[in-house]
Amino acid sequence: MRSSTVVSNDLALAISTLGEELASGETNPNAAELEVEVEGYPRNLHPILRDEMYRIAGEALRNAFKHAQAKQIEVEIRYDERQLRVRVRDEGKGIDAKHLNEDERPGHYGLRGMRERAKLMGGKLAVWSELDSGTEVELRIPACRAYETADGRKRSWLAEKLAGKDTETKS
Repeated sequence: MRSSTVVSNDLALAISTLGEELASGETNPNAAELEVEVEGYPRNLHPILRDEMYRIAGEALRNAFKHAQAKQIEVEIRYDERQLRVRVRDEGKGIDAKHLNEDERPGHYGLRGMRERAKLMGGKLAVWSELDSGTEVELRIPACRAYETADGRKRSWLAEKLAGKDTETKS
């Protein structure tokens, strides 16, 4: 797996660049189109966390382009006050339920590896799929783990809690 290796801290740009590579390559036999959408105000992410999120989203994109037989693949990145969410979805053939939780084939990163990475980051990975209806992979990371402060440090859970109370009293 490659790192995002972007100079900026732009997760959407890194994912878009990978998606363009996949869309123009041999892994796109159905000429699927990719759309990347960003909601909320983009924030700086911790570089290691950003790269791990990129790897998870990248694996979901590779699977969608290579296996889903999809015509449309969408990535949604949502920067919320409480969490960062990345969704990759397609309207392809879906994943057979028996494959959603079984061990992966040797040499493959797969769903199990994606779940392990999400857990190590303090996040949650959910996968929904139905045959002939597509697949959706959703990664959620709490804001206190995902976002850097202005000085480049992580915000603590206490700072998050106090910031939430401060906005409640101003409303």
